[in-house]
Amino acid sequence: MTTLPRNTAPDSLPAATATAAAPAHLSTALGRILPVEAMEAFPGRWVGGVAMVLGPLLMLAGALARVRSDFFFPAQLAAYERNPGLMATSYALFGVGNLLLWPAVAVLAARIGTRSPGWGLWGGVLAMSGLFARAFHAGADHMAFRLTDAEGAEAATRVVSETYGAFQIFSALNLAILAGWLVLALGARRTRTLGPVRAFALALMAALPLGVLKGTTPLSLVALVGLTAALLPMGLGMLREGPRPSRAAVLRWVPLTLVTLVLMVLLGQAG
Repeated sequence: MTTLPRNTAPDSLPAATATAAAPAHLSTALGRILPVEAMEAFPGRWVGGVAMVLGPLLMLAGALARVRSDFFFPAQLAAYERNPGLMATSYALFGVGNLLLWPAVAVLAARIGTRSPGWGLWGGVLAMSGLFARAFHAGADHMAFRLTDAEGAEAATRVVSETYGAFQIFSALNLAILAGWLVLALGARRTRTLGPVRAFALALMAALPLGVLKGTTPLSLVALVGLTAALLPMGLGMLREGPRPSRAAVLRWVPLTLVTLVLMVLLGQAG
C-alpha cells in the first residue's frame, strides 16, 4: 500500500505529476524538431570541427588584408584613415577568427585530456585565456579606430602613445597567449592527438605578435599558416567522423542559426 507524505492532499498528485512531466514533453518535442547529436565532449564535433576550419582561415585572411601596412600602431592608424573599409574588415576577420578558436581549443584540449588530463587541462586553460586577452586587444583596436574617425589619425596616435603602457588586468594573460599554444602542442604530441609535423605547426602560434593595433609580419603569416595546417585537417576529419545530419535537420538548424545571429547583431547594436 502506498503511503502519502504528511500534509499532501491526494487530489494534488495528478496536477504535480502533470507539471513535472511538462518540461520533459517539451524537451522531447524540441529534440525531434531540432535534433542535437550526442557529444563525447563539449562543444561537440560539429561546433568544434567548424571552428577548427573557419577560425584559422579567418585570422589568416585578416592578417593578409593588412599585410601592406607597417607593423606598429602609428602606421596602422594612418592606414585606417586612408582606407577604413579595408582595415576595419581586416581587424574584424582576425577578431572573429580568434573568437571561433575557443571551441577548437576546447575540443582539442578534451581529446588530449582523455589520454593525459594534465596536458589537456593546462593547455586548454592557457590557450583559451590567451584568446580572451586577444579579444580584449580587439576591443582596444576598435576604440582606437573610433577615435581616428572622430579626431583623425594624428590625434589617435598621440592618445594611444600616451596610454599604451597603462595598467590593465588582461596584461597578466600575455604570457598565456604565448605559452598556451606551446603547452597545447606538446600535449597533442605526447598523446599522439596530432602528429609531430602538425604539433610543431600548432606550436608556431606562439610566434604570433600580440598587443593592440599590431600589423602583419612574415612571422605572423608563418604562425597563422601553421595554425591552419594543424587544425584544418583535424576539423575536416571531425566533420566526417560520424553520420551526416538529415536534410530536414539542416533545413531547420541553418535558418534558425542565421536568424539568431541577425538578432544578436541587431540587439548588440541597440546597446
